[in-house]
Amino acid sequence: MDVAPPTPWTAEQFLAWVGTQEGRFEFDGARPVAAAGLNAQHNRITGNICMALRARLRGAACAFYGPGLAVRTVGEKVRLPDALITCTQFPDTALVAPDVVVVFEVTSQASEHTDRIEKVREYALMPSLRRYVIVETAFAGLFVLHREAADAPWTATTLTDQDTLDLPDVSLRIPVSEFYEDVEFSRVGA
Repeated sequence: MDVAPPTPWTAEQFLAWVGTQEGRFEFDGARPVAAAGLNAQHNRITGNICMALRARLRGAACAFYGPGLAVRTVGEKVRLPDALITCTQFPDTALVAPDVVVVFEVTSQASEHTDRIEKVREYALMPSLRRYVIVETAFAGLFVLHREAADAPWTATTLTDQDTLDLPDVSLRIPVSEFYEDVEFSRVGA
């Protein structure tokens, strides 16, 4: 359910408000929007991503953060990716991660348009971002958008659970199958 404030908010007003709320919200530049599609499978995949990143980044210069830490994209918009990596240190009290290098979004039927259209455009405008990883929930697969420089266009790569996700910007290689441990996909018509 969307929350409609009487007048448009700023990102700062949203960030002050969201810390007092139950559930997850993003900010579309004018109003809070409740995060959609957070079922058990989405939660399990997100947890697997976080475990894979945590295990590999422990003690490294870059750090991962799971759901709950925000990213400023373009204008006043604030997104809450399912996982992110930044190589910039910042206070533990911060609500927004600076200089994000990699973002993971786990799809849901309700969030597909936002994840595949709106966020692709917004994340492209973040100078620090090098990889946007869209993680499927209907099947084991990733759609990875990557670029070498801030002003370069995205290049797309698709991966299955037989492949390895390369994140050279943070010196990581992760088998895609790790993101789908203990995940069962329902069969249509079975």
